[in-house]
This record gives sequence, structure tokens and C-alpha cells, in this order.
Amino acid sequence: MNNPVHILVAEDDSDISRLLCSIIRKSGYIPQPAYSGTEALLYLEQRPWSMLLLDLMLPGMTGEELLQKIDGRENLPILIISAKGEPQTKVSALRGGADDYITKPFDVEEVSARIDAHLRLYARIARPAMPVVLQHKGLVLNRDTMTVTADGTELTLTVREFDILSLLLSAPSKVFTKANLYENIWGEPFYGDDNTVNVHMSNLRGKLAKAAPGSEFIETVWGMGYRLKP
Repeated sequence: MNNPVHILVAEDDSDISRLLCSIIRKSGYIPQPAYSGTEALLYLEQRPWSMLLLDLMLPGMTGEELLQKIDGRENLPILIISAKGEPQTKVSALRGGADDYITKPFDVEEVSARIDAHLRLYARIARPAMPVVLQHKGLVLNRDTMTVTADGTELTLTVREFDILSLLLSAPSKVFTKANLYENIWGEPFYGDDNTVNVHMSNLRGKLAKAAPGSEFIETVWGMGYRLKP
């Protein structure tokens, strides 16, 4: 991201607040601690924020009350980090406007990964919409009709295969790592031990090769990932 990422941390426990702020700084973002719901609301009214990390058991104004105050605010991912682990509490928070819920005690790496994943998701939502028709060499993909042709032959793709090809066509010269593809298409953090991307990519390349023999549309950049063949 080009602009600085400012993350508000609403947590009244000073030790946990320091830990969360440290996680945020190590990821290259800028944390701002708030030690009560009231203080967090003041910060939220002063400027736009890239994300809110929110404890539910806050003094002054609870996390649930704060969620109600900021309900409907666009482009603010909200990640609950709370000791309350009851399913109904989680459901209520998620339905009340939170994007994710982590129960204390938490894993540092998981918190870092979820922060990154939600920031990427909101960044994609904020981007200008892709063109309806994407083209590269003999490939033509229509996002309205959900059709793909390779050298004039129409392909039958699964939703995941279509999304992978659409992502590659959106940036023809970009090398997409497996993590890029997985987190963009499946919308979840990639932990490096999942063969899902390889399987879907293999199936997609097989269908392209069958539809257009002799044409190679996707190439493997060894040690890095995949891109459309120049």
C-alpha cells in the first residue's frame, strides 16, 4: 500500500495493547492505542482509519456499544480480539458489523496474518472495477457473461478457474505467487502448506491446452509463481 496504514487498537489491558501495537509495527503499519471505548470513539471521529482492533470488555463504553455507534461506516475493517469466547457473542459481534473475531489468548502470527488479509480485502474493494472484457493474446474473458475463449474456442471453467484466470488477466505482466492467488481468490490467509492452488492451476492449464493446442497462455516463473506468457 502506498499510503500509511493507521490501525486503532481499542484495548484496556496495557500489556496486551503493547503486544498488539508491536505486531502492527512489525508488519509496517502505524498503531494508535486507545484504552477505553470512549477514547476509541474520539479517535474514530478525528480521522479515517485503515482498521480497528477492538476488545469487547472496555471501560467507559463497551466494544458492543462502540460497534453500534460506528455501524455502517464504510472501508473500516473491524477485528474483534476478546476473551469472550461464547458462540452467541461471536455471532452477535459479526452481525453487528465486525469482520472477524479472535479469542484470547491469541497467536501472534495468526493476528498478523488476519490483519494483512483484511487490509488486502478492503484494498481490493476500494479499487476501481476491472473492465468487463479482459484480453491477452488469444484469450478473451467476459466477466458479465462468465465466458472464456482461447483462440476462438470456448472453455468450460469452474468458478475458481475463472477467478484465477480473471486475476492473471487483470495484470498480465505481474507474477502472482501461490500466496497472492490463494488470498485473492479464496479470501483466506495462505500458510504455505496447501496444494489447492497447484491443483486448480493444473486443471486450468490443461483446459487451455486442450482448447488451443500449440498455444501457451500461462507460464511458471520458477521459484516465484505464475503469470500470463508474454
